[in-house]
Amino acid sequence: MNSTGAISSISVAVGDFNKDHRLDIVVVNNDTGAIDILVGRYEGFQNQTSYSVGSYPTSVVIGDVNNDTRLDIVVANTGSNDVSILLGYGNGCFENQTRYSVGSYPQSVAISDFNNDTRLDVVVANFRSGDVSILLGYGNGSFETQTRYSLDSYPSSVAIGDVNNDTRLDIVVANWDSNDVSILLGYGNGSFETETRYSVGSYPRSVSIGDVNNDTRLDIVVANRDSDDVSVLLQYNRGAITYEMSLAPGGGSSLRCVVIGDLNNDTNLDIVLANYGTNNVGVLFGYGNGSFENQMMLSTGMNSHPISIALGDFNGDREVDIAVANHDTKHVDMMLGNGQGKFAIQTSYEIDFDTPPLVMVSGDFNNDARSEIAVAYDGRDHVDIFVAYNHGSFETQTKYSVGSYPSSVAIGDVNNDTRLDIVVANFWSNDVSILLGYGNGSFENQTRYSAGSNPSSVAIGDVNNDTRLDIVVANWDGNDVSILLGYGNGSFEIET
Repeated sequence: MNSTGAISSISVAVGDFNKDHRLDIVVVNNDTGAIDILVGRYEGFQNQTSYSVGSYPTSVVIGDVNNDTRLDIVVANTGSNDVSILLGYGNGCFENQTRYSVGSYPQSVAISDFNNDTRLDVVVANFRSGDVSILLGYGNGSFETQTRYSLDSYPSSVAIGDVNNDTRLDIVVANWDSNDVSILLGYGNGSFETETRYSVGSYPRSVSIGDVNNDTRLDIVVANRDSDDVSVLLQYNRGAITYEMSLAPGGGSSLRCVVIGDLNNDTNLDIVLANYGTNNVGVLFGYGNGSFENQMMLSTGMNSHPISIALGDFNGDREVDIAVANHDTKHVDMMLGNGQGKFAIQTSYEIDFDTPPLVMVSGDFNNDARSEIAVAYDGRDHVDIFVAYNHGSFETQTKYSVGSYPSSVAIGDVNNDTRLDIVVANFWSNDVSILLGYGNGSFENQTRYSAGSNPSSVAIGDVNNDTRLDIVVANWDGNDVSILLGYGNGSFEIET
């Protein structure tokens, strides 16, 4: 089980919006106030229920923390330096919050069972106090007082996994200011060893865990923003890193996005980088033993500044392609793969935007077995949808209006018609937009419903066990969480 978190406004999501077995892409941009949907060829809501939490909630997770088979909510509050626990009744309603102190400026929260008692525990990365808080669960919805483990830096990203193969969960943290990662080995009883630190590049932005050398042991991959490289730490065993390397030190610069996938069908994981400073995409093919080829550069054009990457099959040939969102030239490029590590850059086709794209999501919106793209921005107050043709380009965009300054997007079938719908949290207009999908890559016009003050994050899930999707919204300035219970037909109950 792996969990990650990082301080960043840039994100990429991939999903099948129209059930054609092809990936579609959604891109969110904080500068343009809109969401663009790029699609590969294919009743309303009432007021929400609000629950008070701490000051400036920034991270929300859902799980059954009291073992009653009902989903509960855990929120990290950066302004009040605590976490809020809201226990679910199983009918979509929640108890008032119980708050537990953590460190200063908690950035992310995750849930897992650290002491093997089948009860969920909470781990929080505290950016300003430079530590990690562990709150062990009693299994009844309450938690022990935090235990803090010093990291002596600013943790920017956290990953969880069993890195030493002892069946006990460990914690890996990327330390923003000290240019290293901390590994805290778990004893399996909820306590952890003192950190062991390993140097990486300058200002590590994010950390990920995976087996990149096929030895059944988890390895660590870190993207370093200022040193323009990726650190790979291999074969962690009994408290030591057997091998550490730096990749692409002289290639791209100002790394903004890292994704992993098998681009040449050799069953080995490869690395794809968005090199913002050098205006290209770097591809590092893996040998399957933890080492990688020198990066292959794919130009995105002068002053393009690529900022986001999504992988998918955009032309229906069952091979992995690359979609790149370019910040300064305000377009998305397609790089079509042949399954052997070669890519044809579609220079004749660009998806142009009025303002810089920030976030992309790829998936199949219209059930045609090809990937489509959805792009979101801030300030433009609409959604654009693009449909891919067989040659890997896209139809003219279709725009869908949403609220002001959309900040978060979630996708799910909220009306049980087997077609994916879109839910958008609109930060400035204090509402959410619902766009019901027709299953062919197009969507109905939005229906908007009030949320709390400055909704910053939205998630979809069945919180009351009625097999119907509900909506959970974290409200940044309102310091609360809004719950909208779904009827299963695209409408929701009145707030309680």
